[in-house]
Amino acid sequence: MRRIGAAVAVLVLAGTAAVAAGGGASAAPAGAARAAACPTGWGSGLKGVPDSGIVPLADIRTGRHDCYDRMVFDVPGGGDHIGYYVQYVDQLHQVGSGDVIPVGGGAVLEVRIAAPSYDPQTGAVAYPGKAAKPLPGVDITGYRTFRDTRFAGSFEGETQIGLGVRARLPFRVSQLHDRLVVDVAHSW
Repeated sequence: MRRIGAAVAVLVLAGTAAVAAGGGASAAPAGAARAAACPTGWGSGLKGVPDSGIVPLADIRTGRHDCYDRMVFDVPGGGDHIGYYVQYVDQLHQVGSGDVIPVGGGAVLEVRIAAPSYDPQTGAVAYPGKAAKPLPGVDITGYRTFRDTRFAGSFEGETQIGLGVRARLPFRVSQLHDRLVVDVAHSW
């Protein structure tokens, strides 16, 4: 009996030494390592930079990434001073009219960007969104977080959209040259 106890102790110590030296297998499942690599400290509160814009919105596009889904607002000539407000709302209320625009998903992210969907000089359409309709040219089929997109309209130089997401997840907003980027994490 003592020999078995001693043999078990030797094996346990040898296994501990092998793991410490890097020779053992990780106890964490592969998915846990991947999840740990994804940032989740972005928060889900209001994010915004006040600024007004006279440069029109040219396009809205989306992309899928390992840790988040991304929405990009292209504002050629907007530089790196594009005003915005991004926040979770219970319902998307169209600015100007107050009308509710239904947005699918477990939570609604309202994005307001200081770039009209029309050319302020001529009044010509710059971005062809239609109120309460999905964003033109944006297909979010197969996305892990995005569920719906709705164009709310442009009012007084600001464009408003609703982004339906799976749940109230952390998000970040980045401003790049001539672009505003909204990333919504896949998990908390």
